[in-house]
Order: sequence, then structure tokens, then C-alpha cells
Amino acid sequence: MISEIENLETDWKEFLFNNKCIIDDIDTKISTENSKLLPNLQVFPKVGDVFRAFSYFNISETNVVILGQDCYHGKDQANGLCFSVNNGLKIPPSLRNILKEMRSDLGINRASTDFTDIARQGVLFLNSALTVREKTPLSHMHLWMELTDRIIKHISDNCNNVIFVLWGGYAKSKKKYIDTKKHYILEAT
Repeated sequence: MISEIENLETDWKEFLFNNKCIIDDIDTKISTENSKLLPNLQVFPKVGDVFRAFSYFNISETNVVILGQDCYHGKDQANGLCFSVNNGLKIPPSLRNILKEMRSDLGINRASTDFTDIARQGVLFLNSALTVREKTPLSHMHLWMELTDRIIKHISDNCNNVIFVLWGGYAKSKKKYIDTKKHYILEAT
């Protein structure tokens, strides 16, 4: 995972390297799980996409944080941006609902299921767990909690007027890390 961070060209690279001990521990636990516990199941997203959400803009350019729970756990679905899948794949139910709401609420008929174009506008599509075991929702949540909590708190402490979109009960529990005097919070199931 550290090699993936080395390829980042944003200042998220420094933040993530400052949390290298946590990331190394996560990597070790996933490797142990791969070799002993569940060797026949893959980890998603694929290597190279785990930290993809941090590759489009610097921390100070964060406008919106969309916080999800955990990566899609079906083959090839997770692409490193929460609620996003690469075009041409079967659309997961949560994404289908998002696209439906975009049409009905905003009149946006979005053809693409990949949110890279939106991410480039300063939108951090952050899952609370950046990896998941195939066919096993929430399997890595406990591994990522400390790091993603630090990310949310870092944005809250170092940015202004960020809109935090908390989708789902788990995401709503992260509200405690956000300074509501400096930022806006939108919550939904």
C-alpha cells in the first residue's frame, strides 16, 4: 500500500505518510488474512485504487466529503471512490438509488457510474473502510476506522466551509469529528 501512496501527486501523500504506522499495520493484517484466513477471496479495490480518492486535489481544495461505509464487495465493483463503479458494470443498489435521486431531485440524467469527473472538482469520495474482502461486507471496517477518522478530523481542522455528506448510519456516526461551526453537514440514509 505504501507504494501506492508514493505515486500520489497531491499533499495527501504527506498526510498518509505521517500515518504510515497505521497503514503498515492494516497492510500486515490484510496480508495475514490473505495467506491464512480466506485465501480464495480477493480484496477490493485492486492494488492501485485503494488511495485513489486522494489523487485528484490537495487537502485545502476539499469542497465536499461524501462519506460512505465500505467498498462494494462484488468482483470489479470497487474503484477507490465510494458509491462509484467503473462504467459498464452492473450497478449496485445504492448507486442505482443515488442516480435515481439525481434524476428526480436535480434533473441530472447521469450516464456515467464512475465519479472521477466529480472527484476532480474537490469532492472526496471516502469510504470509512478503504478495502473489503470479496463477498464480505464490513470485513475490513475495524482495520480502517482509526485512519479514516483521522482523515475526517484533519479536513475538519484544516479546511473551511466543507460540505460533509454522511450517507448511512455508520457515516452519520462520524459527525463527532466535524466542527459544525466551520462546516456543513448533510445526512441521509
